[in-house]
Amino acid sequence: MQDLQEDFTLRSAQISDQKIIWEILKQAVQRRKEDGSNQWQDGYPNAETPLIDIQNKVGFVLELKNEIVGYSAIIFDGEEAYESIEGKWLSSGNYAVIHRVAISEKFLGKGIATALFLKIEEFVKAKQIYSIKVDTNFDNIQMLKILDRLQYSYCGEVHFRGSPRKAFEKILSSEIQKP
Repeated sequence: MQDLQEDFTLRSAQISDQKIIWEILKQAVQRRKEDGSNQWQDGYPNAETPLIDIQNKVGFVLELKNEIVGYSAIIFDGEEAYESIEGKWLSSGNYAVIHRVAISEKFLGKGIATALFLKIEEFVKAKQIYSIKVDTNFDNIQMLKILDRLQYSYCGEVHFRGSPRKAFEKILSSEIQKP
């Protein structure tokens, strides 16, 4: 995967990307439904979500040869829901949050989600942030596998829109501030 990493580009999403991002998100919503997952089955994300992400400068696309293959929000100003974790985070300093990970249906099963996470890790480290926190539904088996493969540590539960979610953290440097 590391050699393939060079073929990918992570960049800020632009307004002109909104339509393709929404298509990718809709595909992911449908996959969650087909998998029997409750995640993303409550009207979120919706068509406004990528626009809001872009306006807030937190939307990012992963490109392969100038084609958008994946999407994620990367947030650097914290996540309110993470303040009341039932469990314990690995660190207490600054962190990046990953939300709304979605891969184009055209590229499923090709390691694109892993590539997206690796590019996000590079991007976050370049901003001198050495912790990434992420959450997912208990029944999102694909995401749970990716987080395990990339050595994200299970830290406990957080709650979003009334539902418990598994919370994970990955420390990207040995110099991170522990709680």
